[in-house]
Amino acid sequence: MRRLRMGMIGGGPGAFIGPVHRLAAEMDREIELVAGAFSSDAARSREAGAAYRIDPARAYGDVAAMLAAERSRKDGIDFVAIVSPNHHHLPAAKAALASGLPVICDKPLTATMAEAEELARLVEEAKLPFAVTYTYSGYPLVREARARIAAGALGTIRKVVVEYPQGWLAGGAAGKQAEWRIDPSRAGLGGCIGDIGVHGFQLAEFVTGLKVSEMLADLGSVVPGRVLDDDCSILLRFENGARGVLLASQIEVGEMNALRIRAYGDKGGLVWKQETPGTLTLHSLDGRSELIHAGGSQLGPDALARTRTPNGHPEGYLEAFANLYRDFAALLHGEGAPLLPGIAEGLRGMRFIATAVEASRNAAGWVKL
Repeated sequence: MRRLRMGMIGGGPGAFIGPVHRLAAEMDREIELVAGAFSSDAARSREAGAAYRIDPARAYGDVAAMLAAERSRKDGIDFVAIVSPNHHHLPAAKAALASGLPVICDKPLTATMAEAEELARLVEEAKLPFAVTYTYSGYPLVREARARIAAGALGTIRKVVVEYPQGWLAGGAAGKQAEWRIDPSRAGLGGCIGDIGVHGFQLAEFVTGLKVSEMLADLGSVVPGRVLDDDCSILLRFENGARGVLLASQIEVGEMNALRIRAYGDKGGLVWKQETPGTLTLHSLDGRSELIHAGGSQLGPDALARTRTPNGHPEGYLEAFANLYRDFAALLHGEGAPLLPGIAEGLRGMRFIATAVEASRNAAGWVKL
């Protein structure tokens, strides 16, 4: 099969996530970035196109121009990757779907709940593949943790703790990456909760296979003058009665990307840490602990299929991201990709954000999700 041709929306000069998407998409040689509307400024879009080393004629000044031009080419794009700030997600996805193109989109799904519901309707009407890049669900040992829990290794889940501490917004928010994340006109209704809290939420549900049914949210804007939240503490209740805690913060000085999930059942527990992603720890009720390594022969088929190097060779964030693109390529080829987050997960993530923001603002206590 030929390589799928990708068009990117966003990812212009100074962007962090655009190059990540490009590297991840092309890692397994199934996809190639060939076009993009990298910026609403035509000159900056051309600059980005040169940096990505694509044909200069395929670095467009706006989304409409890209879609129109690519539609007329025999070698036009096969799908669109949306990597722009949150407020661009709905109009970009709407335009791509109207052009008959599948979409893979950064999280959160949109800037507001109303936009998310509109996009979900559009995806349903278009009946085209749609994926959301909840990156951490692409890690092999996260998928192994999910498989072990589903097989009953921990028994009935009783407690889930997910933490995502960062410190990069503890002071002034300088630079392109910080500025749009604290601006409600671009980030949407949530700050930290929409940037990293939703990752923790999706990870908790993905790994355990359980849905959150209720929450008690306390979101704060700690840095003076900041409008959107930068620190979040949320108590969770799951559909089976398990209790949980979600902590997400961007003002914890010294922390980088210390995402961690712990799950405990009546037979055992497990721990996985994003900063040391190559190991998964399983604890048994009798006091024994087992350290599972990425690439080891004891892994299940999905985790093994998403590991590229032998045991002991570190794989991390880019490889996890690439696993989502590998799944998306499989989806476009008509194959199955059951663990790839789609529009339902994107919509649920937005419901989580909206519910947490409103409940915290109103001091509503426990609310249903």
